Amino acid sequence: MYAAIDFGLTNTDIAYAAERDSAPRFLFIPSGPELNVRAVERALRATGQPLEAFVRVAVTGGQHRRLPAVVAGAELVKVNEVEAIGRGGLALSNHEAALVVSAGSGTACVAARQSVHQHISGSAVGGGTLLGLSRLLLNTTDPLAIDRLAQAGDANAVDTTLIEAVGGEIGRLPADTNAVNFGKVEHAATLPRREDIAAGLARMIGQTIGIIAANAARAEGLEDAVFIGRLMELVTIRKAVLEVARVYGLDDHFRLPPKPGSGTVLGAFRSL
Repeated sequence: MYAAIDFGLTNTDIAYAAERDSAPRFLFIPSGPELNVRAVERALRATGQPLEAFVRVAVTGGQHRRLPAVVAGAELVKVNEVEAIGRGGLALSNHEAALVVSAGSGTACVAARQSVHQHISGSAVGGGTLLGLSRLLLNTTDPLAIDRLAQAGDANAVDTTLIEAVGGEIGRLPADTNAVNFGKVEHAATLPRREDIAAGLARMIGQTIGIIAANAARAEGLEDAVFIGRLMELVTIRKAVLEVARVYGLDDHFRLPPKPGSGTVLGAFRSL
């Protein structure tokens, strides 16, 4: 058996297959407090396969460089996370070159050109931001619950729009575009609904990621941006990213592949 493990701050993603050139199966488990030999063994056991069945395991993310060369008899292949992101994004999108945007706990932008992968931008805003602010404002850190709340909410109930701020559109930005995230809350007579707060959070985070991606792709001369990472599996985050594409005329250049959460671990698996 062959496997790859991507150790994230929130989730640990796992890919495994009987052969290196086979299409792997994917799963994920919550990340533990420490990255050590026991964490590797726990991830491998989650596949339902015996530990002794694994011969090579690619590891990436977290402090994977501190792991030993062999765990439970399996050789560990340590894969640079930037390489795993770039390779996985290209594999999921069937592109030879693209800006690969990994939206996990934070956001990383990798210029991926065939076998050359370079980290060129990013943001501390990501899934960790969504969960942290949701704990403070919504009393939950369940991403699916947050997404459901956001789908039932209205971000314009908390955001100030351009028409409210300046009376109309600015440049290519339509009048109903949000001008100030959570701008209405400052002077609101009552606190907004939980659903509207969630919608505002999703839009703020998704639009931040989308705008950074648009600018980074342009700066690198890359035509397309591919979005991966478990955060991109949330409906309202995808919607916010695609709103950026619509406003900036990038509808045909923002790629949201199926199963985006498996992107980095797929890239690591392809390194075996």
